[in-house]
Amino acid sequence: MRELFIYYRVHLQAVPAAKAAVDAMQAGLRQRHPGLKARLLCRAEVATVPDAAPTQTWMETYAIDPMTHPAGITAELQAEIDAEARVLAAWIDGPRHTEAFRSCA
Repeated sequence: MRELFIYYRVHLQAVPAAKAAVDAMQAGLRQRHPGLKARLLCRAEVATVPDAAPTQTWMETYAIDPMTHPAGITAELQAEIDAEARVLAAWIDGPRHTEAFRSCA
């Protein structure tokens, strides 16, 4: 079963707005795709780089019920997630990095 792990940095001052946007995005995806499990995680520490605004590292995770979707997250669903995430561009620092993993049987 294929799962997605997507990580990126969020400007610290933008955390409330970015969190609201991710929550709304994931709620919409879960509504359109029954069985989708979408989570938002954040790294506890704040990254500071000289002459740059502080950021926090976030990770979105996506998995789907293997009983109804044995392949897991398909390329089509991944494309939909990526398209929805465009709303986050104003609050993140740099690109979103996507990693796909499968269960080790």
